[in-house]
Amino acid sequence: MFKPTWCPGCGNFGIWQALQDAFSELKIEPHQAVLVYGIGCHGNMANWLPITAFEGLHGRTLPVASGIKMISPGLTVLAIAGDGDCYGEGTNHFLHAARRNLDLTLLVHNNQVYALTTGQTSPSSNKGFKTKSTPTGTLELALNPLSISIAAGASFVARGFGGDIPHLTDLIIKAIKHKGFSIVDILQPCITFNQVNTFDWFGERIYKLEEENFKPTSKLVALEKSLEWPQNGIDGKIPIGIFYEEEREISEKLVISNWKLGKKENMLKNLLKEFL
Repeated sequence: MFKPTWCPGCGNFGIWQALQDAFSELKIEPHQAVLVYGIGCHGNMANWLPITAFEGLHGRTLPVASGIKMISPGLTVLAIAGDGDCYGEGTNHFLHAARRNLDLTLLVHNNQVYALTTGQTSPSSNKGFKTKSTPTGTLELALNPLSISIAAGASFVARGFGGDIPHLTDLIIKAIKHKGFSIVDILQPCITFNQVNTFDWFGERIYKLEEENFKPTSKLVALEKSLEWPQNGIDGKIPIGIFYEEEREISEKLVISNWKLGKKENMLKNLLKEFL
């Protein structure tokens, strides 16, 4: 393995540690899991964990992870993406992965900026955020990944913070244990290209849902809670924790049962007759 090349103090280090702690707690052996990475600073983690990894095209993390899970349902599969990677180029895959409810976990390193390409506005940048691509501030509203996840049909929706490793570790463990599509959007400060959303900035605004006795069982309540975010990037609080969780039949079981039914009834053979 290589040594990390992230900037000293990068929020990715906390996520890296939390993921290692989660795998250790769950006693998942390297051969029992596959980690699929997208393109971005987060993707460098592929070189620093002794677990089978695949680094795909920008925005295509979830299709690869979905394919692996479909063909090897016994594996623990994690898709690890960035905010630009998943919420920008990969938005279409993100929506359909949520509604399909495959039993895989999506971890999004959300630093609210394109950092690998040296600092451009991302889909999750707050309105008014200034970068080299938007020197007067972005005019667009930030995409809300949690409300989109809930509306699209994700059966486990959570938000963590790279500055709170024990809490993030617990969220990752629960996300992996969940049977169905789970997403953990992780607030990950970028110390080089985002001087607004810093560790201190988040520390002053974050509160934990579980400490408020929040129950993640209602979609409507979860949607309302997911809309809590500092207006204009300044005022307001930011909830972290589990927003929504439900039990639902996982997609790969349905696909496998349909495949077995088709094989039993010679559906493929009958279909091929049409072309002969």
